[in-house]
Amino acid sequence: MGKEKIHINIVVIGHVDSGKSTTTGHLIYKCGGIDKRTIEKFEKEAAEMGKGSFKYAWVLDKLKAERERGITIDISLWKFETAKYYVTIIDAPGHRDFIKNMITGTSQADCAVLIVAGGVGEFEAGISKNGQTREHALLAYTLGVKQLIVGVNKMDSTEPPYSQKRFEEIQKEVSTYIKKIGYNPATVAFVPISGWHGDNMLEASPNMGWFKGWKVERKEGGASGVTLLEALDSILAPSRPTDKPLRLPLQDVYKIGGIGTVPVGRVETGTLKAGMIVTFAPANVTTEVKSVEMHHETLEAALPGDNVGFNVKNVSVKDIRRGNVAGDSKNDPPMEAGNFTAQVIILNHPGTISQGYAPVLDCHTAHIACKFSELKEKIDRRSGKKLEDNPKALKSGDAAIIVMVPGKPMCVESFAAYPPLGRFAVRDMRQTVAVGVIKAVDKKAASTGKKDEQKHTSEGIILQETELSSIHTLWRAPEIPPSRALGRTPTSNLAWAERPRRVGIWTEMEVAL
Repeated sequence: MGKEKIHINIVVIGHVDSGKSTTTGHLIYKCGGIDKRTIEKFEKEAAEMGKGSFKYAWVLDKLKAERERGITIDISLWKFETAKYYVTIIDAPGHRDFIKNMITGTSQADCAVLIVAGGVGEFEAGISKNGQTREHALLAYTLGVKQLIVGVNKMDSTEPPYSQKRFEEIQKEVSTYIKKIGYNPATVAFVPISGWHGDNMLEASPNMGWFKGWKVERKEGGASGVTLLEALDSILAPSRPTDKPLRLPLQDVYKIGGIGTVPVGRVETGTLKAGMIVTFAPANVTTEVKSVEMHHETLEAALPGDNVGFNVKNVSVKDIRRGNVAGDSKNDPPMEAGNFTAQVIILNHPGTISQGYAPVLDCHTAHIACKFSELKEKIDRRSGKKLEDNPKALKSGDAAIIVMVPGKPMCVESFAAYPPLGRFAVRDMRQTVAVGVIKAVDKKAASTGKKDEQKHTSEGIILQETELSSIHTLWRAPEIPPSRALGRTPTSNLAWAERPRRVGIWTEMEVAL
């Protein structure tokens, strides 16, 4: 893979069964990300299990349990190259139960590819009030993903097949909706595709001669093309905040035989180098970085956007966990948040929300119950102007400034200082009830002996256990055995640690259960 290319991260979103995995798998296959023999093997396995139409999605679903369920359960990271970029695709699950995983994925993305199904009745189901097309697009925008591409999929299933009228009808309706959210439709490429047959994926489709191509206008320079791959190539390269202090939220922590403790995550700001002294918050653990790896190669420096595994000295896997944040101990090290002030928009709550409400927050890779300790003011969601001081309650559609207190130690930052660590989603009753951005953080001085504080029984922690329990029936996080048991050499283990894998289950679940 060419090192001169820029890394970009893409999240694939859309309603269940819109064809996200199939489209993604086909794209990776066609871009040479996976060899033909492997695809043929997947086709055979899919056919044997009676799921022939899932064959391209199979590329993204290597875990046996996922294959048997016939749906994507957790985010998988897959890589391929375009003419201009080195792309990591995040295949986000479409099922409502797994939206919190989609939130984790979205917060890592530079661009969202929204897949909508063009088939009869399918588009309408996805964009309906209960469908996920609207919620996914709104989440992507609120969580800071400002670039969007829309793939109108399953064009082979329209009535008649490859219908221009149907494509234009969908383009018009999606444009209206995304404009309400905040996207400018003029900057969004709409591409009619078939993820299954490959129409307009890499090459212009002979079945849609009527499609003259997509065109986007933006102040940084316009772009045009016909295919989905060209649309991906037209994404504006993100400006990476290398000049800011290091922030790296942990996605996982491995213990690997012959190597030691290997945290894995994405550099959000700053740089990570071997020899650096890093501090993990809120764990308050400080240690030296021994080595940094990405895509099986040792890196001199990991930059924002890089998904890396790094080896640390004298730290046990019990000391740090998913949701912790690594930073430079000598340059604005991360700290535990005592409380924080946030601006939230209530999206979807059946009743009213008042002081004391304690749902689960998904912020970067952390998944922690937080209490709405003070409702400071209700504001206009568009202008931000104050409407009311100290409101008694909030309902769907309201925007407000609130103070939140984490139920367990948590590290967050203001959106202005570190955007990826300053936006969050609020989860309750298996759905996203609100999204928000953090305005200010009251940081706790680092200290030890705080274990008692973590054990108090807030409603939020009980809520969190309930939510985690529902997923626990699907997955049990296995112990990672040492290299001998895996038949791997110690040198290959660090690369293995940052392999594409599910991210839905983490150590916290084992604690909660």
